[in-house]
Amino acid sequence: MAATAVTLCGIELANPIIPASGTFGYGQEFAQLYDINMLGTFSFKGTTRAPRFGNPTPRIAEYAGGMLNAVGLQNPGVDAVIAHELPELKKVFHKPVMANVSGFSVEEYVEVCQKLAACDQVGWLEVNISCPNVHGGGAAFGAEPSAAAEVTRAVRTVTKKPIILKLSPTAADIAAVARACEDAGADGVSLINTLRGMRIDVNTRRPILKQNTGGLSGPAVLPVAVRMVWEVSGAVQIPVLGMGGVATAEDAAQLMLAGASAVAVGTACFADPYAPLKVRDGLAALADRQGLEQVSQLTGAVRPW
Repeated sequence: MAATAVTLCGIELANPIIPASGTFGYGQEFAQLYDINMLGTFSFKGTTRAPRFGNPTPRIAEYAGGMLNAVGLQNPGVDAVIAHELPELKKVFHKPVMANVSGFSVEEYVEVCQKLAACDQVGWLEVNISCPNVHGGGAAFGAEPSAAAEVTRAVRTVTKKPIILKLSPTAADIAAVARACEDAGADGVSLINTLRGMRIDVNTRRPILKQNTGGLSGPAVLPVAVRMVWEVSGAVQIPVLGMGGVATAEDAAQLMLAGASAVAVGTACFADPYAPLKVRDGLAALADRQGLEQVSQLTGAVRPW
């Protein structure tokens, strides 16, 4: 079987599969089902300076191609994560974890990153400058290169740990945003976050989500993710963590062929908590069928016309 180990921003992973932030909580629920150390790592729930209760319900809406969410960064706040979530996680997960950080100002990003970077368990900081669901939140920072670079530079001053900027698919030029992050000191970029969508109940004539719109994820967004990963990986030298609509090994392989060094599995975790493990095993089998010695040989191996 093909070897599965990969390196992401200088840290080795046993395999390239990473449950995405917001779909895996802080790991505890999944640890009741299986040994989560079998994963490469996971990105824990988006964390802010203060506790957030999130948006009013309903804030989830399924549809044929995936789902819409307007959860609104519900989390207990960084101090509670450090005091309670990370000690509990340490009992069941013995690898570096990816800390996902969201903020409403450059100062908030810096404060939360500085606190989490001081935790031994945290291997990477995934800085979410692309969440589309919170008014006045991260989306503004991911929309254009200079704002993304400002956050990157500020966070870079408070940690030497790898920082990965999570990019918005709604940016006018996502490759330009990625280059700006790289120039400002980012160690990697992750993409794509959700696309903004809307569903309407034709009988009540009201949007199904109380926020009216929400982030679209699931299989429908995969082709967009593959295209954007391909564009970004061709524009930067730093690693790309690819995500968006991954439900099968073939989906993950597409993102790696487009240039991703590792792949996040998100919405699929809601339908099947074992999805990341199935993708992991299927990806190794796919690489083996293609005669590859290592899964990492898929990265960037697309043959465009």
